[in-house]
Amino acid sequence: MTSALLLAIDQGTTSSRAIVFDASASIIAVAQEEFPQIYPHAGWVEHDPEQIWATTLRTARAALSEAEAKGGRVQAIGATNQRETTVVWDRKTLKPVHNAIVWQDRRTADICAALKERGHEADVQARTGLLLDPYFSATKLAFILDSDPSLRARAARGDLAFGTIDSFVLSRLTGGAHLTDATNASRTSLYNIRDNRWDDALLDLFNAPRAVLPEVRDTISDFGETAPDLFGRPIPINALVGDQQAAAMGQACLDPGDIKSTYGTGCFVLAPTAGFSLSKSRLLTTIARRIGGKTHYALEGSIFVAGAAVQWLRDGLGIIKTSGETEGLARSIASNGGVYLVPGFTGLGAPHWAPGARGLIAGLTRGTGRAELARAALECVAYQTADLIDAMAADGAPCKTLKVDGGMVANDWLMQFLADIQNAAVDRPAIMETTALGAAFLAGVKAGVFGSIEDIARLRRTQKLFAPAMAPGERGALREGWRKALERTLL
Repeated sequence: MTSALLLAIDQGTTSSRAIVFDASASIIAVAQEEFPQIYPHAGWVEHDPEQIWATTLRTARAALSEAEAKGGRVQAIGATNQRETTVVWDRKTLKPVHNAIVWQDRRTADICAALKERGHEADVQARTGLLLDPYFSATKLAFILDSDPSLRARAARGDLAFGTIDSFVLSRLTGGAHLTDATNASRTSLYNIRDNRWDDALLDLFNAPRAVLPEVRDTISDFGETAPDLFGRPIPINALVGDQQAAAMGQACLDPGDIKSTYGTGCFVLAPTAGFSLSKSRLLTTIARRIGGKTHYALEGSIFVAGAAVQWLRDGLGIIKTSGETEGLARSIASNGGVYLVPGFTGLGAPHWAPGARGLIAGLTRGTGRAELARAALECVAYQTADLIDAMAADGAPCKTLKVDGGMVANDWLMQFLADIQNAAVDRPAIMETTALGAAFLAGVKAGVFGSIEDIARLRRTQKLFAPAMAPGERGALREGWRKALERTLL
């Protein structure tokens, strides 16, 4: 009997990946391809949507071909994506009208600040669970439509489509379907997550035309089939899900008490809640999943720079050749030497929400070298996470064990420091590709490969548990040093 396989498309901030899993969650094939980041001005970040599509298609074809050459057959596709990144395209030609504006982009900070000064943030948060920040899609959409005098008229006629990356990729996969799921819609600042609908008051506030919006479906749903010429046959697309919600699924982080943290370009901590509730600690409320018409919610903290700090050491400063070097450099010194990096390269996210903040290195001396800078780049990830964990505890979601995933978690030194600085155990999974696994798993539920979403718990296994071992005095001194450096950044 031919084994049932599932193809996960994982379209990320710096690369597109495709991973094929079997019914035991074993990885059968992987393909990955990086694409360029575009920085038109300081604080602006763009992607070429055509490069996103080209890398997505090539990696999906490569992974599917390799997997099926081994004897299995892909039954369905689940797609997960970088969230908030905004694309507008022509409905007929499917050609983008502007570069994608990436979630990290800060160009609309002044617009968000003006809306906040006019007293709109409380109402926006009550409807969307989000705060007013250029991170989210609504102000990016308005910027694109206002970038060319013809675009507003085309949008009003229904000639243009707006979407996050999932919608754009889906349109290309299917030849024109204009759909999204509730997790991605919940990150736009245009979607009422209590009522599960596009919100007229928000559309008016952000000057967003209803005609460009995609239809919102459950996370597990019929999203159409791939065009036959793409993979030699049509393949059902059974799930769309934002990357952090997908990672929560892959980590079996389904119920209150579970907390996961994903370390990629940024860091995203997500804690499921019993129902809809607004944070008092400037965290976000987001839709974790909507399945069978039932909406599940979570608190989320978003850190804009995690792995990107290590990339900066490599690409910006040239003091390392590979990210793997940072672990050895961090271990080579007994302490951080009082050096702290606050990575406000594109502002600071939760719980500070300071889009105008910029990066800072504090504590430099003549003796500061590569090792201290590498260690500071790793430590700042743990300090930012600990700040979020504290905020979640204040909102009634304390952390006993943190489930981690993403590229940075292979670094044992960082995982131990993370456990030490937050004083909570860190659980690294045996299957590290949790984001792709979550998307594949959701697609597999609809395809009948899995019985229900609860089946993910039996597939998740711990590879290593890191227990806190740092003395309270040392922890307190390190966090106080971080707090002082952070205060300088926020001045």
